[in-house]
Amino acid sequence: MITDLIDIWENSIRATHLFLTSKEIDKIKEYVPKAIENVEHLIIAYNNRDSSIAFMGVENKKIEMLFVKNNERGKGVGTKLIKYGITNILMQIKNLYTKWR
Repeated sequence: MITDLIDIWENSIRATHLFLTSKEIDKIKEYVPKAIENVEHLIIAYNNRDSSIAFMGVENKKIEMLFVKNNERGKGVGTKLIKYGITNILMQIKNLYTKWR
């Protein structure tokens, strides 16, 4: 699974971060597995063939990473991940805080 997510990261970065050189992307890529593995909440989006197409990481009530395969961009996948994160992660944290106040 981690390999698929790294591939999504690289595909997304190469399509959207045109200011980075290939060498810079390769250098950053060395840190990506650990970042993915250590993020507090990791949400993965799959297509109807059960292939991962995007992922989002939430840490300390903030979206820290959101990457969508280039051929899936513009289809609402990122929006759905954000809405899911707000509803299922951020609101739960807020509700827990309110409950224990």
